[in-house]
Amino acid sequence: MQSAQADREIDTVALEAKANPARPIAIAGVDPELGFAGGETQVLGLTLALAAAGQRAELICDPAGRLCERARAAGIKCHPLRIRNAIDIGAAMRLRTILYREHFDVVHFHTSRAHSMAPFVRAYAPATIVTRRMDYRPNRLFAPYLFNRAVDRVIAISHGVADSLSAAGVDRERITTILSGVDCERFRPPDAKQRERARASLGLRADEIAIVAVGALEARKGHRYLIEAAAALAQTAASSTAPLRYFIAGAGSIRDELEREIAQLGCVQRVTMLGRIDDPLELLWASDIFVMPSLKEGLGVAALEAMSCGVAVIASAVGGLAEVVENDRTGIQVEPARPDQIASAIARLAKSLELRTRLGATARARVEQNYSMAAMAARTLALYRECLNQSRGEKKV
Repeated sequence: MQSAQADREIDTVALEAKANPARPIAIAGVDPELGFAGGETQVLGLTLALAAAGQRAELICDPAGRLCERARAAGIKCHPLRIRNAIDIGAAMRLRTILYREHFDVVHFHTSRAHSMAPFVRAYAPATIVTRRMDYRPNRLFAPYLFNRAVDRVIAISHGVADSLSAAGVDRERITTILSGVDCERFRPPDAKQRERARASLGLRADEIAIVAVGALEARKGHRYLIEAAAALAQTAASSTAPLRYFIAGAGSIRDELEREIAQLGCVQRVTMLGRIDDPLELLWASDIFVMPSLKEGLGVAALEAMSCGVAVIASAVGGLAEVVENDRTGIQVEPARPDQIASAIARLAKSLELRTRLGATARARVEQNYSMAAMAARTLALYRECLNQSRGEKKV
């Protein structure tokens, strides 16, 4: 009974959207994660940008999660929903109730657990969309159904992610590549006083080179190779004309393992583990070099934020990172799992302020042109409207 009523209301919403394409769209972003990583940065940034553009943009998220906390603080309406796993039928039923009650035009699933709910709520909104952020292939057994039938369209955050989806059997015509975005007005190069304060907070001397990494402390992020590079450089007297200090920010399952490696390699005085930080801005303002040594990466929001701040970046040539960082133009590319290449790139940048400045300025310009949050929101909104125009209501006319 409720499903039939929902069908009728969906048809009405779709017809209204077609008749008045300029009317605000009601959008529900679904992200049940407890932590706040790069994906949640994108979800919150997109939701705020859509709301600023006059849309009704709300979130369905775990009430104990940091996304919910930060979104509510920013004035975003959040609907509480816990999703324990991919087969949480109770969560699916509660999600149905929220969608039935709130009459959203678009439901946008932002994580794997959120996406697993899509088959259960297919008839409860005119358009459903999922964003894929990882560059490894999804399960070939389930991908064709989850991406080709359970949702209307798939957003890939980089061309590399789009390729991995296609290789897993997702129809190319259902994939739209929309690059992740950065708030370029906030993530900008610091003025002299801002940089001085940021460096003082880390206890950095004026002559020290600060090398920074930001990301979850998981094996796929490749932090061990940065630590090995730091140890190798410490044994090379000519590695730099200035002392090198390393700062690794983030939390995760391999923190203890990384700390043991730092101690075993004799890098305790050079490498500082900062733990989880809520806002990387001041850390980026204090830095001279940013390193993202990932083994896998959909795009690399942390690298984009560093580039937007005008910081010279060293990044693994994997996934979307290989698209973002143009070697010797907007940064330096290295092969994954190659501490020797990371060490060489750090030494090269540490010796040349001119090179760091040039790469940082070009990187900033590239992010402004191609990876702004405003551009991401505009492209996403255009996709929403396209999906609504192709919705079931239009087909029944």
